[in-house]
Amino acid sequence: MRFVQLSERNKQRVITLSVWLLGIWIAWIVAHWVANEQTNLLLLTAVGCILAVVALTILRNWRAGFYLFVIWLMFEDLIRKYLGNNMAIFFAKDCLAGLSYISLLLAIRRKQAKVFRPPFLLALSLFFWLAVLQVLNPYSPSPFYGLLGLKVDFYYVPLMFLAYALIRGERDLHRFLLVFMILAVVISGLGIIQGIVGPQFLNPPTLQLDIRELGSLEKMTPLTNQVFFLPCSVFVSNGRFGLFLILAVIVGLGAAGYFVLSSSKGWRIAYLGMAALAIAIVLSGSRGTLLFSLISVMAMSAAFLWGAPWKWGRGRRLVKAIRRSLIFAGLGLSALMLIFPAAASSRLGFYSQTLFPSSSAYELGARSWTYPMAELAKAFSGRHWIVGNGTGTDTLGAQYVSQFLKEPMPNVAVEEGFGQLIAEMGILAPLLWILWAGVTVSACWKITRSLKGTRFFPIALAIVWYVFLLLFAMSYMVLDAYQNYVNNAFLWLLIGILFRLPEISQEQRLSLTGASVPN
Repeated sequence: MRFVQLSERNKQRVITLSVWLLGIWIAWIVAHWVANEQTNLLLLTAVGCILAVVALTILRNWRAGFYLFVIWLMFEDLIRKYLGNNMAIFFAKDCLAGLSYISLLLAIRRKQAKVFRPPFLLALSLFFWLAVLQVLNPYSPSPFYGLLGLKVDFYYVPLMFLAYALIRGERDLHRFLLVFMILAVVISGLGIIQGIVGPQFLNPPTLQLDIRELGSLEKMTPLTNQVFFLPCSVFVSNGRFGLFLILAVIVGLGAAGYFVLSSSKGWRIAYLGMAALAIAIVLSGSRGTLLFSLISVMAMSAAFLWGAPWKWGRGRRLVKAIRRSLIFAGLGLSALMLIFPAAASSRLGFYSQTLFPSSSAYELGARSWTYPMAELAKAFSGRHWIVGNGTGTDTLGAQYVSQFLKEPMPNVAVEEGFGQLIAEMGILAPLLWILWAGVTVSACWKITRSLKGTRFFPIALAIVWYVFLLLFAMSYMVLDAYQNYVNNAFLWLLIGILFRLPEISQEQRLSLTGASVPN
């Protein structure tokens, strides 16, 4: 017995000594990196440890790991900027998403997660198989472009199944919206600071050449010659920041309506988010972001009044949510103009001088119709417009494939969404896009109408409006809006949540009446 006790004690001493020696070795390595100013190695190691923790969390508990994945998705660009645009970091989110899919499949096999069959799956699959066939297009310089196109366009589609399984009840829905609004406040707040301070904030002293221009863009008002910086916040470009702001405004307004109708304290962070988003949108210097946000607020406010739960006396609460959201946004803009008049005046001058028809520098008509139509005609003037040049040849991120292959990019670039589809996959592609996008919006609208008069209607309306805006209006301007990984991932996440809402609403009604929930 004593021999066994000594053996256990010796084992403990060996373990303690091993951990101590390992700690000394790690400390020596870190000290060596610091002494030689090898900060990138130090940062990469720290990031690797964070990713390992996130990956293990996803495998052990995919629900908790999901939120870590979302946080990483939002802040990956910021890490990438400080690590010299390291492409290994760029693909980290895809590895985390893949682990989430595997964990979800295991949960489904154990009957611990619900699944559903999207009514638009057939239409989407037609477009998907066209893209797969176009990977082998003989006019494509390399199949690697095709693999990039498939990854960008379809890799995040399974997120809708993950989101559907994630939202088991109102508590999960409330948590998701609260996390999103907190992230929106943080990201827009950082963008506001950067828009006022300048590019030295949230950017390393020297940006990597591939993203240097994106992180230091400036614009000038055409009539008064005021120069202003275009903030990118935690992202690598002002364009990605602007696309996120549109998403955040739509979800934020829907969340505010849902929180108010649910008598939840989450309305406080929602109103704060609307104020921060209003300031960030003005400082972004993006006319598209401003216009899409204004159109969204007006359209959703009118639709809220149509679908408000007037019958059970809470319609006035929704009106109050709209009014308070606008008031907070107005207060935020007033504070910006009073405290930072120079930053506000340069952006407002740019908007007024280029968007008002009475201005001699008016550009709205040209940017919204003339230029896109010219780019669409450019697609038809290409040599292979009938069959296309192959999936991925005009996709967001194609420049990295070109660098990898050490050859020039395909000369097929078109800056209009349907024109991009024609350039890549031929004349059939925009037709199939309109088919699957139309069926998807129709299915989402059917769900939203079924929730009219319930407290879930505001968030359902926000989702269907975002789906329509992204797949049609924004993709008409340029397909990069759909292909941007943040907006693409949230498109499928929100669709999954939308299709879960009718079941949650039914369970909530049955619980109020005391009836049992059907299996």
